[in-house]
Amino acid sequence: MYQRGAFKELTDLGFKESWLEWFLKETESFHAKARRYTSPDEYPFSADLPDPVLPSLDFPKILYPNKLNANPSILSFYTNAIVPRITRRATLALAAKKRAQGITGSEEFEDDGNYGSAATLDVEVLQSISKRVHYGKFVSESKFLENPAAFIPHILKPNREALEGLITKPEVERKLLVRLHKKASTYAQDIVEGDPPVNGANGKRTSSKIDVDGVVDLYESYIIPLTKEVEVDYLLNRLEGLSQDEIENLSKSKSTS
Repeated sequence: MYQRGAFKELTDLGFKESWLEWFLKETESFHAKARRYTSPDEYPFSADLPDPVLPSLDFPKILYPNKLNANPSILSFYTNAIVPRITRRATLALAAKKRAQGITGSEEFEDDGNYGSAATLDVEVLQSISKRVHYGKFVSESKFLENPAAFIPHILKPNREALEGLITKPEVERKLLVRLHKKASTYAQDIVEGDPPVNGANGKRTSSKIDVDGVVDLYESYIIPLTKEVEVDYLLNRLEGLSQDEIENLSKSKSTS
């Protein structure tokens, strides 16, 4: 369902992308009609979506005009790195069942065919990741307005490394990952009746339903770095369309937040 052109049913309809991309397109077409993507914190994965049926809402003008959309990268890392990791246990369990039936080799690793239910969850996860990553734009705007003079020289050069240094807070990131590991460990517990070892309350044994380290790695290796990329890209776009006088006035200004 993540391979482009893998479904004859879709290619017969003239759709040459993957099942997930088709599912996204169909879902986002409805959401677009309900004006979801007129909100400044919502970004679609699909192109050529229909216009909203409802009239536009009057959102506050918080962000500087930009066309940045990190969703192609989000979809890529999700399907190529995250999905194989979170499906690893199920994949190995299915392979073991196949071998027990005398099926060996590459046929051991056929999927279970749950394309609809899997794509439904994929869309939910992808939209959540997208919103989280694109919040970086709001963070960048806030930081820029706090001290424009610190950013403007590095935007004009441009100097991505210097801009990333200005927005990066290593201690904040470290605390986030520690807190995330604790939350994932807590919510991942699958409490079942059983004998010792006892980790849970009331003499119940606990086991992990998900890969806790994988959740932390999702943030550490993908979401945090990609969010910072969005923040830097937004900053590099922040002076576009401004006159030299406007840029000089911004450089002299104190906090405008």
